[in-house]
Amino acid sequence: MSTGLSVHIGLNQVDPAAYDGWSGELGACEQDAVDMAGIADAAGFDVTDPLLSPAATAETVTATLEAAAGRLAEGDILFLTYSGHGGQVPDLNHDETGDRLDETWVLHDRQLVDDELFELFGKFAKGVRIWLLSDSCHSGTVARRLPEMLSAQELDRRFSTADPEEVGRRIRVMPQSVQSAVYRRDRDAYDRIQNTRTAKDLAKIDASVLQISGCQDNQTSADGIVNGLFTATLLEVWRGGAFAGSYRGLHREIVKRMPPDQTPHLFQVGAPNSAFARQRPFTI
Repeated sequence: MSTGLSVHIGLNQVDPAAYDGWSGELGACEQDAVDMAGIADAAGFDVTDPLLSPAATAETVTATLEAAAGRLAEGDILFLTYSGHGGQVPDLNHDETGDRLDETWVLHDRQLVDDELFELFGKFAKGVRIWLLSDSCHSGTVARRLPEMLSAQELDRRFSTADPEEVGRRIRVMPQSVQSAVYRRDRDAYDRIQNTRTAKDLAKIDASVLQISGCQDNQTSADGIVNGLFTATLLEVWRGGAFAGSYRGLHREIVKRMPPDQTPHLFQVGAPNSAFARQRPFTI
Protein backbone atom coordinates (compact mmCIF):
# COMPACT_ATOMS: atom_id res chain seq x y z
CA MET A 1 0.00 0.00 0.00
CA SER A 2 1.37 3.41 -0.98
CA THR A 3 2.25 6.08 1.58
CA GLY A 4 1.31 9.75 1.31
CA LEU A 5 3.11 12.47 3.26
CA SER A 6 2.22 16.14 3.21
CA VAL A 7 4.21 19.24 4.17
CA HIS A 8 2.64 22.71 4.31
CA ILE A 9 4.44 26.04 4.62
CA GLY A 10 2.72 29.39 5.20
CA LEU A 11 4.29 32.73 6.12
CA ASN A 12 2.28 35.81 7.04
CA GLN A 13 5.50 37.55 8.06
CA VAL A 14 9.27 37.13 8.04
CA ASP A 15 12.11 38.19 10.34
CA PRO A 16 12.87 41.87 9.57
CA ALA A 17 16.48 41.35 10.66
CA ALA A 18 16.95 38.94 7.76
CA TYR A 19 15.34 41.23 5.18
CA ASP A 20 16.74 44.72 5.69
CA GLY A 21 13.94 45.76 8.06
CA TRP A 22 11.10 44.42 5.89
CA SER A 23 8.60 42.16 7.68
CA GLY A 24 6.67 41.04 4.58
CA GLU A 25 3.27 41.03 6.27
CA LEU A 26 0.53 39.09 4.48
CA GLY A 27 -2.92 38.06 5.62
CA ALA A 28 -3.82 34.61 4.32
CA CYS A 29 -0.72 32.43 3.88
CA GLU A 30 -0.93 30.64 7.20
CA GLN A 31 -4.58 29.82 6.56
CA ASP A 32 -3.65 28.50 3.12
CA ALA A 33 -1.26 26.04 4.78
CA VAL A 34 -3.83 24.99 7.39
CA ASP A 35 -6.54 24.46 4.76
CA MET A 36 -4.25 22.41 2.51
CA ALA A 37 -3.25 20.29 5.51
CA GLY A 38 -6.94 19.70 6.21
CA ILE A 39 -7.58 18.43 2.68
CA ALA A 40 -4.52 16.19 2.86
CA ASP A 41 -5.62 14.75 6.20
CA ALA A 42 -9.09 14.00 4.83
CA ALA A 43 -7.47 12.22 1.88
CA GLY A 44 -5.45 9.94 4.14
CA PHE A 45 -2.04 11.63 4.00
CA ASP A 46 0.30 11.58 6.98
CA VAL A 47 0.31 15.33 7.64
CA THR A 48 3.21 17.12 9.31
CA ASP A 49 2.31 20.08 11.52
CA PRO A 50 2.11 23.11 9.19
CA LEU A 51 5.26 25.24 9.26
CA LEU A 52 3.85 28.70 9.96
CA SER A 53 5.80 31.98 9.92
CA PRO A 54 8.51 31.71 12.67
CA ALA A 55 8.65 27.91 12.30
CA ALA A 56 9.25 28.12 8.55
CA THR A 57 13.02 28.55 8.61
CA ALA A 58 15.32 27.31 5.87
CA GLU A 59 16.83 24.73 8.23
CA THR A 60 13.44 23.37 9.31
CA VAL A 61 12.03 23.20 5.79
CA THR A 62 15.18 21.45 4.58
CA ALA A 63 15.17 18.94 7.45
CA THR A 64 11.45 18.23 6.97
CA LEU A 65 11.88 17.47 3.27
CA GLU A 66 14.98 15.36 3.90
CA ALA A 67 13.02 13.32 6.44
CA ALA A 68 10.22 12.85 3.90
CA ALA A 69 12.75 11.67 1.31
CA GLY A 70 14.00 9.09 3.79
CA ARG A 71 10.50 7.68 4.31
CA LEU A 72 9.06 7.56 0.81
CA ALA A 73 9.71 4.78 -1.70
CA GLU A 74 8.57 3.95 -5.23
CA GLY A 75 4.81 4.44 -5.61
CA ASP A 76 4.55 6.86 -2.66
CA ILE A 77 3.63 10.55 -2.87
CA LEU A 78 4.67 13.83 -1.23
CA PHE A 79 2.17 16.69 -1.24
CA LEU A 80 4.07 19.95 -0.66
CA THR A 81 2.52 23.43 -0.47
CA TYR A 82 4.06 26.87 -0.05
CA SER A 83 2.20 30.13 0.52
CA GLY A 84 4.19 33.29 1.01
CA HIS A 85 6.36 35.80 -0.76
CA GLY A 86 8.55 34.86 -3.69
CA GLY A 87 11.86 36.46 -4.59
CA GLN A 88 14.71 36.28 -7.08
CA VAL A 89 18.51 36.19 -7.02
CA PRO A 90 20.90 36.28 -10.00
CA ASP A 91 21.42 32.87 -11.64
CA LEU A 92 25.14 32.07 -11.37
CA ASN A 93 25.22 28.38 -12.34
CA HIS A 94 23.20 28.89 -15.55
CA ASP A 95 20.47 26.40 -14.68
CA GLU A 96 17.80 28.91 -15.74
CA THR A 97 16.82 30.11 -19.21
CA GLY A 98 15.28 33.41 -20.18
CA ASP A 99 15.58 35.98 -17.39
CA ARG A 100 18.74 34.44 -15.82
CA LEU A 101 17.26 34.67 -12.35
CA ASP A 102 16.80 31.95 -9.75
CA GLU A 103 13.47 32.01 -7.96
CA THR A 104 13.22 31.82 -4.19
CA TRP A 105 10.82 31.09 -1.38
CA VAL A 106 11.04 33.89 1.18
CA LEU A 107 11.29 31.89 4.39
CA HIS A 108 11.40 33.34 7.89
CA ASP A 109 15.18 33.66 8.24
CA ARG A 110 16.42 33.63 4.63
CA GLN A 111 15.44 32.86 1.07
CA LEU A 112 15.42 29.23 -0.08
CA VAL A 113 16.77 29.25 -3.64
CA ASP A 114 15.06 26.98 -6.16
CA ASP A 115 18.42 25.25 -6.67
CA GLU A 116 18.18 24.07 -3.06
CA LEU A 117 14.63 22.86 -3.56
CA PHE A 118 15.55 20.87 -6.66
CA GLU A 119 18.53 19.40 -4.83
CA LEU A 120 16.13 18.24 -2.11
CA PHE A 121 13.84 16.71 -4.74
CA GLY A 122 16.91 14.82 -5.97
CA LYS A 123 17.04 12.98 -2.64
CA PHE A 124 13.69 11.25 -3.27
CA ALA A 125 13.67 7.71 -4.64
CA LYS A 126 12.80 6.77 -8.20
CA GLY A 127 9.06 6.30 -8.61
CA VAL A 128 8.06 8.78 -5.89
CA ARG A 129 5.49 11.37 -6.95
CA ILE A 130 5.83 14.95 -5.68
CA TRP A 131 2.90 17.32 -6.04
CA LEU A 132 3.90 20.91 -5.36
CA LEU A 133 1.51 23.85 -5.00
CA SER A 134 3.23 27.24 -4.76
CA ASP A 135 1.00 30.26 -4.09
CA SER A 136 3.57 33.03 -4.52
CA CYS A 137 5.11 35.15 -7.26
CA HIS A 138 8.61 36.23 -8.15
CA SER A 139 8.59 39.23 -10.46
CA GLY A 140 9.18 42.36 -8.40
CA THR A 141 9.21 44.44 -11.57
CA VAL A 142 5.69 43.37 -12.51
CA ALA A 143 4.47 43.81 -8.94
CA ARG A 144 5.75 47.38 -8.84
CA ARG A 145 3.96 48.23 -12.08
CA LEU A 146 0.65 46.53 -11.25
CA PRO A 147 -1.13 49.69 -9.96
CA GLU A 148 -0.34 51.30 -13.33
CA MET A 149 -1.47 48.26 -15.33
CA LEU A 150 -4.93 47.74 -13.75
CA SER A 151 -7.86 50.10 -13.30
CA ALA A 152 -8.89 51.25 -9.84
CA GLN A 153 -12.02 49.09 -10.17
CA GLU A 154 -9.98 45.98 -11.00
CA LEU A 155 -7.51 46.68 -8.21
CA ASP A 156 -10.39 46.94 -5.75
CA ARG A 157 -11.89 43.68 -7.04
CA ARG A 158 -8.59 41.82 -6.75
CA PHE A 159 -7.18 43.33 -3.56
CA SER A 160 -10.18 44.97 -1.81
CA THR A 161 -8.38 48.31 -2.18
CA ALA A 162 -7.28 50.64 -4.96
CA ASP A 163 -4.55 52.29 -2.88
CA PRO A 164 -1.23 51.52 -4.67
CA GLU A 165 0.72 51.20 -1.42
CA GLU A 166 -1.82 48.79 0.07
CA VAL A 167 -1.94 46.81 -3.18
CA GLY A 168 1.83 46.45 -2.96
CA ARG A 169 1.47 44.92 0.49
CA ARG A 170 -1.07 42.40 -0.79
CA ILE A 171 1.07 40.95 -3.57
CA ARG A 172 3.05 37.85 -2.67
CA VAL A 173 6.43 39.04 -3.86
CA MET A 174 9.37 40.61 -2.07
CA PRO A 175 9.70 44.25 -3.22
CA GLN A 176 12.52 44.76 -5.69
CA SER A 177 14.24 47.28 -3.43
CA VAL A 178 14.32 44.73 -0.61
CA GLN A 179 15.53 41.98 -2.95
CA SER A 180 18.43 44.18 -4.03
CA ALA A 181 19.35 45.22 -0.49
CA VAL A 182 19.23 41.65 0.84
CA TYR A 183 21.29 40.29 -2.05
CA ARG A 184 23.94 43.00 -1.64
CA ARG A 185 24.23 42.27 2.07
CA ASP A 186 24.13 38.45 1.85
CA ARG A 187 25.64 38.00 -1.60
CA ASP A 188 28.40 35.65 -0.47
CA ALA A 189 25.90 33.23 1.09
CA TYR A 190 23.51 33.21 -1.88
CA ASP A 191 26.35 32.92 -4.39
CA ARG A 192 27.81 30.00 -2.44
CA ILE A 193 24.46 28.18 -2.58
CA GLN A 194 24.52 28.31 -6.37
CA ASN A 195 28.24 27.78 -6.92
CA THR A 196 28.14 24.46 -5.06
CA ARG A 197 25.25 23.19 -7.20
CA THR A 198 25.78 22.76 -10.94
CA ALA A 199 23.04 22.67 -13.57
CA LYS A 200 24.02 19.06 -14.28
CA ASP A 201 23.62 18.10 -10.62
CA LEU A 202 20.21 19.76 -10.41
CA ALA A 203 18.97 17.74 -13.40
CA LYS A 204 19.34 14.49 -11.41
CA ILE A 205 15.80 14.08 -10.09
CA ASP A 206 14.55 10.48 -10.12
CA ALA A 207 11.18 11.36 -8.59
CA SER A 208 8.35 12.74 -10.74
CA VAL A 209 7.48 16.32 -9.80
CA LEU A 210 4.20 17.97 -10.82
CA GLN A 211 3.93 21.64 -9.89
CA ILE A 212 0.97 23.99 -10.11
CA SER A 213 2.08 27.53 -9.36
CA GLY A 214 -0.19 30.43 -8.54
CA CYS A 215 0.83 32.47 -11.57
CA GLN A 216 3.20 32.67 -14.53
CA ASP A 217 6.77 33.87 -13.93
CA ASN A 218 5.93 37.35 -15.26
CA GLN A 219 2.73 37.75 -13.23
CA THR A 220 1.75 38.44 -9.63
CA SER A 221 -0.08 36.31 -7.09
CA ALA A 222 -2.70 38.04 -4.94
CA ASP A 223 -3.04 37.64 -1.19
CA GLY A 224 -6.52 37.68 0.36
CA ILE A 225 -8.40 38.04 3.61
CA VAL A 226 -8.98 34.31 4.24
CA ASN A 227 -6.98 32.58 1.47
CA GLY A 228 -4.77 33.70 -1.37
CA LEU A 229 -6.63 34.03 -4.67
CA PHE A 230 -5.05 30.90 -6.16
CA THR A 231 -5.64 28.77 -3.06
CA ALA A 232 -9.19 30.07 -2.66
CA THR A 233 -9.95 29.17 -6.27
CA LEU A 234 -8.46 25.69 -5.84
CA LEU A 235 -10.69 25.15 -2.80
CA GLU A 236 -13.70 26.33 -4.83
CA VAL A 237 -12.94 23.88 -7.63
CA TRP A 238 -12.17 21.01 -5.25
CA ARG A 239 -15.53 21.52 -3.49
CA GLY A 240 -14.67 19.42 -0.47
CA GLY A 241 -13.75 16.43 -2.64
CA ALA A 242 -16.61 16.60 -5.14
CA PHE A 243 -14.17 17.30 -7.99
CA ALA A 244 -13.60 14.04 -9.87
CA GLY A 245 -11.14 15.10 -12.58
CA SER A 246 -7.37 14.83 -12.99
CA TYR A 247 -4.52 17.14 -12.01
CA ARG A 248 -4.68 18.64 -15.49
CA GLY A 249 -8.44 19.00 -15.17
CA LEU A 250 -8.03 20.72 -11.80
CA HIS A 251 -5.55 23.14 -13.33
CA ARG A 252 -7.87 23.91 -16.25
CA GLU A 253 -10.83 24.61 -13.97
CA ILE A 254 -8.74 26.89 -11.75
CA VAL A 255 -7.47 28.84 -14.77
CA LYS A 256 -11.04 29.36 -15.99
CA ARG A 257 -11.91 31.13 -12.75
CA MET A 258 -8.79 33.29 -12.42
CA PRO A 259 -8.31 36.84 -13.76
CA PRO A 260 -6.34 37.09 -17.03
CA ASP A 261 -3.31 38.61 -15.32
CA GLN A 262 -2.91 35.70 -12.88
CA THR A 263 -2.73 32.42 -14.78
CA PRO A 264 -1.69 29.36 -12.74
CA HIS A 265 1.01 27.31 -14.44
CA LEU A 266 1.29 23.50 -14.51
CA PHE A 267 4.56 21.84 -15.39
CA GLN A 268 6.47 18.64 -14.68
CA VAL A 269 10.15 17.99 -13.96
CA GLY A 270 12.18 14.97 -12.95
CA ALA A 271 11.48 11.45 -14.16
CA PRO A 272 8.81 11.33 -16.90
CA ASN A 273 5.48 10.03 -15.63
CA SER A 274 2.66 10.80 -18.04
CA ALA A 275 0.14 8.93 -15.87
CA PHE A 276 0.77 11.24 -12.90
CA ALA A 277 -1.03 14.27 -14.38
CA ARG A 278 -3.99 12.08 -15.32
CA GLN A 279 -4.55 10.87 -11.76
CA ARG A 280 -7.14 12.39 -9.44
CA PRO A 281 -5.59 14.99 -7.11
CA PHE A 282 -4.91 13.89 -3.54
CA THR A 283 -4.81 10.23 -4.60
CA ILE A 284 -2.27 8.24 -2.61
